[in-house]
Order: sequence, then structure tokens, then C-alpha cells
Amino acid sequence: MSRTLEAVYERGVFKPLELLNIPEHQRVVLIVQIPNARETVATLESWHKVFEGLSEKDIAEIESIALDRNNFMTPVR
Repeated sequence: MSRTLEAVYERGVFKPLELLNIPEHQRVVLIVQIPNARETVATLESWHKVFEGLSEKDIAEIESIALDRNNFMTPVR
């Protein structure tokens, strides 16, 4: 199983910013990637452009489709 998540490093311990469904004392492999502030800003600016020119209704419909997991990973018929 592989999963990407954010964590905060405090006093020698990585603290996930979301709940994990992992048993206590389970060994995991961590790949640490420290976000670059400039890259983060550029990425956010790019994502804001995705919805440029769309109405609130269009944006809501796109988000609804994106969040609907009923057909997620379902073969196309």
C-alpha cells in the first residue's frame, strides 16, 4: 500500500495531519519531501487558472463530478 500525506516534524517525531488506519507499531517507509515555497505558490496560481472564466454553477458541477466516487476505477462500458 502506498499513500501520500502531509505531516509536521516536531521533537524528532513525524505527526500526520490526518488520521491513518495503521496498527500501532507498524513499520512504514517515509520519503521526506520539504515543499519549496516558490513551487507551492506557482502550483496554487496554476490551479486558480483552471476555473478562470467559469461560472459558479460550472465550478460546482465540475467539483461534484470530481468528488463522486461511484464510478471511480470502474471500466468504461
